Formats: sequence, C-alpha cells, structure tokens
Amino acid sequence: MVPSQEEPAAARGTSEAQPLGSAPPGAAPLPGAGPLDGPEAAAAEKVEVELGGSVGAEPLEPPEGGWGWLVMLAAMWCNGSVFGIQNSCGLLFMSMLNTFGSKDDDKMVFKTAWVSSISMGMIFFCCPIVSVFTDMFGCRKTAVMGAAVGFAGLLSSSFVSSIEPLYLTYGIIFACGCSFAYQPSLVILGHYFKKRLGLVNGIVTAGSSIFTILLPFLLRVLTDSVGLFHTLRVLCIFIFVLFLAGFTYRPLASSAKDKDDTANGGHRLSLFSRRKFNPPKKMFNFAIFKVTAYAVWAVGIPLALFGYFVPYVHLMKHVNERFEDEKNKEVVLTCIGITSGVGRLFFGRIADYVPGVKKIYLQVLSFLFIGLMSMMIPLCSVFGALIAVCLVMGLFDGCFISIMAPIAFELVGAQDVSQAIGFLLGFMSIPMTVGPPIAGLFHDKLGSYDVAFYLAGIPPLIGGAVLCFIPWVHSKKQKEVTKATGGEKVEKMLENQNSVSSSAAVFKKESDSVI
Repeated sequence: MVPSQEEPAAARGTSEAQPLGSAPPGAAPLPGAGPLDGPEAAAAEKVEVELGGSVGAEPLEPPEGGWGWLVMLAAMWCNGSVFGIQNSCGLLFMSMLNTFGSKDDDKMVFKTAWVSSISMGMIFFCCPIVSVFTDMFGCRKTAVMGAAVGFAGLLSSSFVSSIEPLYLTYGIIFACGCSFAYQPSLVILGHYFKKRLGLVNGIVTAGSSIFTILLPFLLRVLTDSVGLFHTLRVLCIFIFVLFLAGFTYRPLASSAKDKDDTANGGHRLSLFSRRKFNPPKKMFNFAIFKVTAYAVWAVGIPLALFGYFVPYVHLMKHVNERFEDEKNKEVVLTCIGITSGVGRLFFGRIADYVPGVKKIYLQVLSFLFIGLMSMMIPLCSVFGALIAVCLVMGLFDGCFISIMAPIAFELVGAQDVSQAIGFLLGFMSIPMTVGPPIAGLFHDKLGSYDVAFYLAGIPPLIGGAVLCFIPWVHSKKQKEVTKATGGEKVEKMLENQNSVSSSAAVFKKESDSVI
C-alpha cells in the first residue's frame, strides 16, 4: 500500500465516499441489479446503518506497518504531551498560586482551580466538533492546525499578568488546540493497522503514562528555578514537536488512480492541496446512534466515569490526611502511572486476540476492578496496602483506555469512527467535570473522603454492567441483518424462477401457434 496525499474515502466522511450501493464511475452495472424502492430500500438502508459502513466502496486494507510505525510514534507523542501536561496540572496549580496570589486565600485557590478544570473539560468537550473537521479536512490538516492553535494558547499564557486571562489562553485556546491535535491521533491509527490495532493503541496510550511519570520531575525543577512563565515557554517546545508530528498523518491511497497520480507527481507534498473541497451534507452524523450497540456504549462509558476520576483528583489529599507521617507520598501516583502504562501495552496486545465486539468484556473487567479498588482505598490502614491498591487500579486503568479505539472500529466501522469517538469523548467531559467536585463536597460536609471513595466505586460497577449488554445487542442486530439480506436473496431467486417459467410458457405458446 503506497501512501499518497489524498484522504481515503473511509477517512473523509460520507460526502467524499462512494455513494452507498453504487458502482464506481465507468464500471458496468451488475446483471439484474437496479434501484431499490419501498421496503427493499428501507431494509438496505437499515443493513448499511447497522453494519456501520458503506457497501459500495471497497475498504482499504491497512498496511500493518511501514509508514504506520512513524504515525504510531507521532500519535504516542501527542497522547503523552497533551495528557502529560494535563495530568501534571497540580504542580502548575501551585506555581500559579505562588505567582498570582496567596496559598491561604480561599478565593484565589477557587479561581485558580478553574484554569485546570476548564482546560481538561474543553479537551473532551470539543471532540465532537473535531470529528467533523476530521471528516471534512482529514486527520493531518486537523491535527496540524490544532497543534498550532495550542502552541499559540500556551505561549500567550506565559505573558499574562493575572489569573483571569488564563481562563481564555490556557483553559480554552490551549485546550481546544490540544483537542484538535489529539482526536485525529486516535482515528489515523485505524487506517494503518487492523490486526495489530490493539497493540498499537496500547503503545500510543502508554505515552501519557510515560509523560505523567517523567514530566512532574521536570516541572518541579523548572517552576522552582525559572518560575511559571518560563516553564510554560519550555512546555511550548513539546507542543511545537506535536505540530511537526501532525505532518506524519499521511492519508493512504484510496484508489489505483491516486497511486498513479502520486507516481506522476500529480499530488505534491503539500499540507494544502488544490483538490476540490466538498463539505459533508450533514455536519454531525447522528445516524451512528442508530447502531444500537454504539448507543449503549455511549451511555455506559460516561455513566462509569462519574466515579472513575475521583481517586485521581483527591487521592493525594486523602493520603496527606490519613498517612501524615509517611514520606514520599507521591509514590502512589507514580505507581498508578507505571502500571497504567504496563496495562495499556499488555491489554492492548490481548485485545488483538479477542474477536469482534467481545473486546468490550475487557472494559467491563477494567471497570469492575476500578470500582472495587476505589472502595478499598478508605479501608487501607497501612500505606503499603494503599500502594498495592494503586498498582491494581493503574493496571486496569490502562486496560480501559487502550481498547477504546478498537472497540469503536468494531461497532461503527472505519467510515464513521471519527465522529463515533468524538461523540463519546464529548459525553465523557460531563462526568469528568461533575464527579470530582461532588466528591469534594462530601469531604467538606463529612470531614473525610471515606464516603466519597465508597460512592465513587459505584458508577464504574453500574457502567460495566451496562456494557455487558453490548455483545448481545450486536449479535442480535447481526442476526436481523443476516435474516433480512437472506430473505431478499430468496425473493430474488423466486423472481428469477418466475421469470424463467414465464419465458418458457411464452415460448411454448408461440411454438404451439407456429405448429
């Protein structure tokens, strides 16, 4: 498979893909094939929607390597730089307090906390919009422009004189740019890998674990030595590398004609090609929610996340209150980061051997252990026991994250996966924003995190239970599709037999008249 500068039909969206059920231009029509009307058309449309892809366009076979390995490394840097900075926001938070106000000023603490909260929420909230841009312009253009916007937002954040402008520069501009750079990194992997997609996603998502482990040490040195503003300018280097990495998201050749054009120099190595732009008829492809299995998945994942992020936000404060005499308390976060990276690699590889939508059971297993570990945090009276709990939690955190993209490809297909992931990440922004403040409210009212952690373990268990229905729903829909298509084939055979019988009768009648 030779990469070219044209986006494949599966990646460009429905507007540039081959019309459903139609033949390529210049191809001879199939014998006996014609337009479907009435019930047949409705049945065909339902079949296409449930299978999550086009039946007219021939799918491209992922090359399973080659240039794809460089794409994987670029996506890994994207995942690491974006979420490494976000996961290290605690150190930036303390530096902002030292720069703009007093640690004892409760109002200042509240105002400063909004900077990181807005930033994390905006990354996921923008994902449905990013999916539209990805379908319209492709992964490469979207990622490059997003990194450029993020670079501008982060650089402008280093020149503010008060905390309020950071809501715009860091919380909105920088976060939106990160969102536009992050979401295409998930989509592009499915164009280059299929058999190894689970492993590749595990490696890519492990990038955030590596950065989460290493970046806090760098930020601590920078904030102590050069201050907040110069630290933000150093972080701009990471985003500039992300800008360059976006150029590697080279689309695959969608046809033999594209390959010939590329060989003849028809498409230059330019980010902005001169090909005609056709915007999609529908900006948001809500038809993917007709895929019942995906709809259930889009409900179960956000439901589970209401308690999922509570330990990550409030664990350090709980440790400081429960284990005051312990040294190196931050080791609990290091343990989560290390085992999360291991889990992403291990379960990403395991997912390659799990057929179809049965991969969802790995997410069910991860939510089960995450919920149980959350409930066990208040029960740990020994610091070593808490470390063991964090190790297990991090392992299954990696399991949950690494197989999100492979499951999306299984449920809706490559053509709609961009918006499928975008909608899901957008829904995830709600529990990510609401869950931790509710846990903090329980702490303020009750004086400890015990009840908060107990309650935080319930949503992952409920969400995991909802996800258990997905394989059954998917299997049921496949049977209905098979039954519908099988019935159409039988009807067509009967029509052909009736046509043959009628022709035979007419021939016999004409023969009798001649005789």
